[in-house]
Amino acid sequence: MPLVTQSMKWSGAISTRPSLEGAVREVVEKARQQLQSSPDLGLVFISSAFASEYPRLLPLIREQIAIPTLIGCSGGGVVGMTAEGKPSEIEDNSALSLSLACLPDVKLHSFHFSIDTLPDLDSPPEAWVDLVGVPPDIHPQFILMTDPMYAGINDLLQGLDFAYPDSVKVGGVASIGSINGSSGLFCGDRLYNEGIVGLALSGNVVLDAIVAQGCRPIGRPYRVAEGERNILLKLEGQDDSNSLGSVSETLRTPLEALQEIFQDLSEEDRLLAQNSLFIGVAQSSFKQNLGQGDFLIRNLIGIDPRIGAIAIAERVRLGQRIQFHLRDAQTSAEDLEMLLSSYQQQNNTGDSLAAAGALIFSCAGRGKGLYNEPDFDSRLFHRYLKQVPLSGFFCNGEIGPIGNTTFLHGYTSVFGICRQP
Repeated sequence: MPLVTQSMKWSGAISTRPSLEGAVREVVEKARQQLQSSPDLGLVFISSAFASEYPRLLPLIREQIAIPTLIGCSGGGVVGMTAEGKPSEIEDNSALSLSLACLPDVKLHSFHFSIDTLPDLDSPPEAWVDLVGVPPDIHPQFILMTDPMYAGINDLLQGLDFAYPDSVKVGGVASIGSINGSSGLFCGDRLYNEGIVGLALSGNVVLDAIVAQGCRPIGRPYRVAEGERNILLKLEGQDDSNSLGSVSETLRTPLEALQEIFQDLSEEDRLLAQNSLFIGVAQSSFKQNLGQGDFLIRNLIGIDPRIGAIAIAERVRLGQRIQFHLRDAQTSAEDLEMLLSSYQQQNNTGDSLAAAGALIFSCAGRGKGLYNEPDFDSRLFHRYLKQVPLSGFFCNGEIGPIGNTTFLHGYTSVFGICRQP
């Protein structure tokens, strides 16, 4: 007889009660009632309005329910499921979100470590495997949360990519409480104020990542013809075909390229570029026709008008392709909708093996501040993946892949969607 595999179950609840005891009771009761099974995993997100009460959170949860593996963190805002089955984003107010998951045939390994335990970048991948405690041959997928003062985030992501090149890694940077300046990281029965907490999932599970950077390209791609570290000195233009084999030999400074682009922009885009201009760094050396989503978006951090150079918040190498980008609310909405629509088409969400639950790690610069309305990103997610419980938090930096490399982003919403293979 064929083996019958149980399906994943996922539930979520959010509470805005000002009392932490009341909020814990509400989310545990609702999430447990929806799950109708013993949970294997819990994910908890608490707003920084509760900062003084972080030490009480885990004991209060443990009084209500036994959860074998539990991780979470604090956020400037949190996302969770309402009693009506819709995701809600609570910003700048007291809120607690709890997700519970029953994950048959899935191995869970939670961990915490501090910055002084990280191997150096010259270490072999085995050093990173020893640190995490999970072998790469079981193909783990990672959920990561770090404290905002964790200076080694980029080294951490580079090391994990080195040791686990085929693993998806998503997550975010916890927010600091405005009163006492502290953040909270939760793992098992412990509260941590520094380092990183994480979860490795392996076995009968897939973690899909959607990284919505919210930008659109303007002008055309250029190749880096001359540069030093993160400074662009000379660019080489491509013809309109974007073909790798058809490259103009005309060299220009980045500032000259930008001036050329400005001539073709609408008046609206010229005004937008004064405050929302970014650089996209292509992550594929081989893809001929670059489009939205093929670039790692980074800030412009300086211009030298004497030589026309531009400094960006990312190292570049000779031959790498870059393109200027703009970001606004409409672009962010269109970018996310395009990604969600594409994901829905590629994954039949009506199938029994469809997505079970999802996490959102959204920049604190999005939300109401960007869209001038609440719940925008989560509501758009719900439109395309209606039956998938969503939880998460507003971050000080978002972790997610572009191509085969994991990066720390800004102004981004990263979704981690958990499903069976």
